[in-house]
Amino acid sequence: MLGPKRLTRYYQLRFQRLKGDPRYLARGIALGTFIGVTPTIPLHTVLTLALSVILRTSKIPALLATVAVSNPLTFFLQYYLAWRIGNFIHPGVLSWERVMTMMTILRTHESFAVCLNAVGGLGFDAATVLLSGGIIIATPMALGGYFISLRFFTAIADKKDRKKHEPQ
Repeated sequence: MLGPKRLTRYYQLRFQRLKGDPRYLARGIALGTFIGVTPTIPLHTVLTLALSVILRTSKIPALLATVAVSNPLTFFLQYYLAWRIGNFIHPGVLSWERVMTMMTILRTHESFAVCLNAVGGLGFDAATVLLSGGIIIATPMALGGYFISLRFFTAIADKKDRKKHEPQ
């Protein structure tokens, strides 16, 4: 298993090796960060690839950013914050009591139909609360990701240009 330092270095090297226009790559990072922070875990890859094509961003940085920001160390906090913020915007739509009631039903190992019905009962309400909270969290994260990665990729491109024009 990779430690945090080693994992950070791994992603840094992966990003450094990407080729392309810094703005194009940075848009991919922004998109991947946005999708990675939203509470859409089962759909991250599909959403990232589809929106990369539609928005004409770089697919590889988008996928790398999605994986980097949404992982087992971060997604519980992301979902919790999305629920808290979404519940603030839509008060009472998805209360903690409703979530706990659903969790109790799932824990009691009722029939599959009962469990499916409990989860389905939260469907639209959960989607509304989590997505609205997730979008609020994801927007500044994506903007920050864009500007930080734009500086990063521009510095790499400048370094490559200087190296190319150096006298041998």
